[in-house]
Amino acid sequence: MPANPTGLRVSQDRPPAGPVISGFSDGGFRIDGVVMVGALLTPEWARPWTDPVIAETALAPLLDIVPQPEFLLLGTGAGLVRPSPRFVAAIEARGIGVEAMDSRAAARAWGVLRGEDRWIVAALLPL
Repeated sequence: MPANPTGLRVSQDRPPAGPVISGFSDGGFRIDGVVMVGALLTPEWARPWTDPVIAETALAPLLDIVPQPEFLLLGTGAGLVRPSPRFVAAIEARGIGVEAMDSRAAARAWGVLRGEDRWIVAALLPL
């Protein structure tokens, strides 16, 4: 192997800790080898979201983790649907931001942000 004149080492990034979204399948997401049509994710676990409702009470398992997440990554399905101002205000009152985008974009953002070790949560509606 030729010498590296700059002294820089090139290495593959380590995978993020916690659930990894590796693709899309059957209208949902392939997470750690399991297909979930809708999904709730924290840095430590992923669960199917079988009755997806965008409400503070429905997302309590995400919002109540310790330490508190920086923000909620909200995947709103096939297209962007803005959450209600009341919902956003309730989440922000907890000190948690809300980032809404279509679910494919949210799944990709999850990987990038977790790769940076950001302490976030995600709720992904079906595609």
